[in-house]
Amino acid sequence: MSEASTFEAALRELEGIVERLERGQTGLEEAISLWERGEEIHRLCRAQLDAAHGRIEELAARTGALEPPI
Repeated sequence: MSEASTFEAALRELEGIVERLERGQTGLEEAISLWERGEEIHRLCRAQLDAAHGRIEELAARTGALEPPI
């Protein structure tokens, strides 16, 4: 996955990897490679989600959305 890839594209790739692994029709070495790639994509997606969450919290704080009601 390149830096320019979207979260959605990464998620589709990860879903494809899971599907291939669930079918159980890959050899051991290919399964290990797929698993490693899946972990890499998971880390990248998790980082993107964490960054988006931080941005949302920042925006909400700026607009006062996180302040308790009066």
